[in-house]
Amino acid sequence: MLEFDGLHKAYGDNQVLKGVSFTVAPGQMFGFCGSNGAGKTTTMRIAMGLARPDAGEVRWQGRPVDDDVRRRIGYMPEERGLYPKMKVGEQLAYFARLHGMGGAAATRAAATWAERLGLGERRNDAVERLSLGNQQRVQLAAALVSEPDVLILDEPFSGLDPVGVDSLAAALLEQCRRGVPVVFSSHQLDLVERLCDAVGILARGSIVASGTVTELRSSAAGRQLRVVVPDASDGWADLLPGVRVVSYQRGDTVLELGFGADDQQVLAAALATGRVTHFAWREPTLVELFRDAVSTPSAVAA
Repeated sequence: MLEFDGLHKAYGDNQVLKGVSFTVAPGQMFGFCGSNGAGKTTTMRIAMGLARPDAGEVRWQGRPVDDDVRRRIGYMPEERGLYPKMKVGEQLAYFARLHGMGGAAATRAAATWAERLGLGERRNDAVERLSLGNQQRVQLAAALVSEPDVLILDEPFSGLDPVGVDSLAAALLEQCRRGVPVVFSSHQLDLVERLCDAVGILARGSIVASGTVTELRSSAAGRQLRVVVPDASDGWADLLPGVRVVSYQRGDTVLELGFGADDQQVLAAALATGRVTHFAWREPTLVELFRDAVSTPSAVAA
């Protein structure tokens, strides 16, 4: 179990983290979401010993994360930490050796991960000759090459094309299958929703929502219905009791039903306006859940 327990961090008067706590189980993929400046990178830097918390600690298997533990963590910082004039294959082997692999094993692992992430033909190229997207792939390969026990990745999908996204997603799912806890931050919430077992949303230095996407949906403020009546005019649902109109778009209406609101009454009102071609409960997306969580000052972790 990877545990982030009560992390506090301030830079002068700026309170960056205010008691950040969450856990990531072995084999779980955890999406760490938040607006720019929310504290995601600071949290990850504390885990890697690059920043010191004012209070709290990070533990792996019940043990505080120290330098010995960090040698078994695959880490990808948001800013690139590569040697630009070093060849791709040599660089990956070098990072593998830094994490304790022997020379022959490091060379084999470098070749394997270069191939896995679409860099097989670029192994003898200097990093500075690669596109930014391919440099991102090298950075990811460097985090994976040592077969780590834990993965902590800061914006790993940034700059990748769809093929690169698919390659990385497959690699991370494979790591989870072998029991590795994976934490990654991302602004690409569609990817987080698709890949992650659990999600933590950080705002103003605090975790304001956490759990599976299903759990976050179940705790959302209201139930939503999508009703499509192609010939209906906007406003047909405005006076329904306990119903809030989320959006009208040319006969495609999204409604939020409060406690006690009757969906059958909504259906009857829709039928009274014309032919109903779609009537179904609608689950909020992670993007919508994120917006609600970060805009609610009183939000708390689930």
